[in-house]
Amino acid sequence: QVQLEESGGGLVQAGGSLTLSCTTALSTFNQYNVGWFRQIPGKERDFVAAIREMGTPYTYYKDSVKGRFAISRDTDKNMVWLQMNRLQPEDTGIYYCASRARFQSDYNEPLAYANWGQGTQVTVSS
Repeated sequence: QVQLEESGGGLVQAGGSLTLSCTTALSTFNQYNVGWFRQIPGKERDFVAAIREMGTPYTYYKDSVKGRFAISRDTDKNMVWLQMNRLQPEDTGIYYCASRARFQSDYNEPLAYANWGQGTQVTVSS
């Protein structure tokens, strides 16, 4: 099982920026597809962005974050980032990174991912 760890969350004012990181000790992480999901209390995890094993430009975004968020990866460092700009209060939640070995069209479905981190809290104040 792939163990993932998120970092970079925090409290920011509306309009601000944060960069989330997802890392693992798995040396073959560059062979995995990675997604970011957001969860708020009482709700299911919601897709935010995904990146394929080959990296940019094979990226996918939820409509509401297109143009504001950017997902990227460094295959040498086994890391994936989510750069979040022009944050809004509705972006608040716990952000999780997740990985899966095989890319399929259901990249926006939480159940399609086998491995998850513990999450990092992002709070955007108005």
